[in-house]
Amino acid sequence: MTDLQSLTNPAGVAQVLRQEGLRDGIDAKTELFCRAAKHLQDRGVRGTARAYFVPGRIEVLGKHTDYCGGRSLVAAVERGICMVASPRTDGQLRLHALDLEDQVKFRWDRELDVPPEGWQNYPMTVARRLARNFADSCRKGADIAFAGDLPLASGMSSSSALVIATYLCLAEIEGVHETAVFRAEIDGVLSLAEYLGTNENGQSYGALAGDRGVGTFGGSEDHTAILSSRADQLGQFSYCPTVRERHVALPEGWIFALGVSGVVAEKTGAAQILYNRASFRVRSLVEAWNRAGEGEQVYLADILASTPKAGARLRKLINHGYGDFSGEELTLRLSHFEAEDGLIDTAVSALADGNLSAFGDAVDHSQEWTDTMLGNQVPETVHLARSARAQGAAAASAFGAGFGGCVWALVEAQGAEGFLQQWAAAYRSRFPDRSAQARFFTSHAGPAAFPLHNDGYASYIGSSISN
Repeated sequence: MTDLQSLTNPAGVAQVLRQEGLRDGIDAKTELFCRAAKHLQDRGVRGTARAYFVPGRIEVLGKHTDYCGGRSLVAAVERGICMVASPRTDGQLRLHALDLEDQVKFRWDRELDVPPEGWQNYPMTVARRLARNFADSCRKGADIAFAGDLPLASGMSSSSALVIATYLCLAEIEGVHETAVFRAEIDGVLSLAEYLGTNENGQSYGALAGDRGVGTFGGSEDHTAILSSRADQLGQFSYCPTVRERHVALPEGWIFALGVSGVVAEKTGAAQILYNRASFRVRSLVEAWNRAGEGEQVYLADILASTPKAGARLRKLINHGYGDFSGEELTLRLSHFEAEDGLIDTAVSALADGNLSAFGDAVDHSQEWTDTMLGNQVPETVHLARSARAQGAAAASAFGAGFGGCVWALVEAQGAEGFLQQWAAAYRSRFPDRSAQARFFTSHAGPAAFPLHNDGYASYIGSSISN
């Protein structure tokens, strides 16, 4: 832990951020941490504090593969949430969203009534899950203030970053990591990422019972990237269970350019329904397989690995549709997973060998399949990916939940500023109604989430990440 007052010292905060491997936007993040600490002080909060930087993520490859038991290639973006928390003694939780000029207050409650929409959904869902899973620990409460430099609802997992930041602060304050049930179920950062994924999708995790979640039915890719990334590297992971397969260095002299389309990529309301359809189609594929007596698999990847003829057999089973989906919808979803998951090893090997041409070709295939088979693109993201390639990016693709959001492009750092200007100009000319909401910036592949203090739960997480 640290003293709250120390988090109002810009020089000290900036020093820690640099020591942890951040390079982009140090001054802006320093201001956000100091602002959050000062906000709490202005409301009478004194004493000890916890502080975390929790980044967003870039999904380089692996669109909607994690909850299927597939693989992905990910990196942390050097923008995220700056959260400061101070313990209370009365069981109350008070969160201040400084960017939104909003706040929420509640108490520890395993039956907490959580609004289905709005930013409050995410931290309140985390608190309810903690109260259910670690009831004997969750008693103190906390004052929390946070702000960020990660564009909201942009496809870079701002919602998962908020989930993780809230969890890290509350779990440390309440001593969750010291409990026997925690140590029985969570043995490192990858299993923690899995657990936090179930905080969102509502599933149970071993003996840690689930609940409604936030309403989305995704996996743990975002949480894995946020907690397990390494500066200047891309991480290849497989899921269900989560396994680190390898990290590869981003080629020296290259950087990510990010184009935020301005089309909101939320996981609530109508957008949540569209997002969940991709997951529900996979559930129907698995259910069709198991109902036909072919096995008792839980994940699509396990079905396809069970026999060389599994794909052909599954296509016959769903030819006339299953559940709420037509045969064509299910066949496209199956084909997309096979193609996307099967591409990753080849693409990552090309990147590791420095063959950016082959890597770019593989990413082009992934982007095309996302549009034609997964069907979660909008004209804005299709244009951004094509425009980036036309202007010289080594590779470019939309990513995230889809139906809006962001596109990454791999460009030479030396010419990145000029690339951004041309990319933004082409986009705003094509979609002038999106100009006000669109954002264009660069980012290195950044480090994982980290504390600005170094003891207790923070040490546990830090040692897990380093391993």
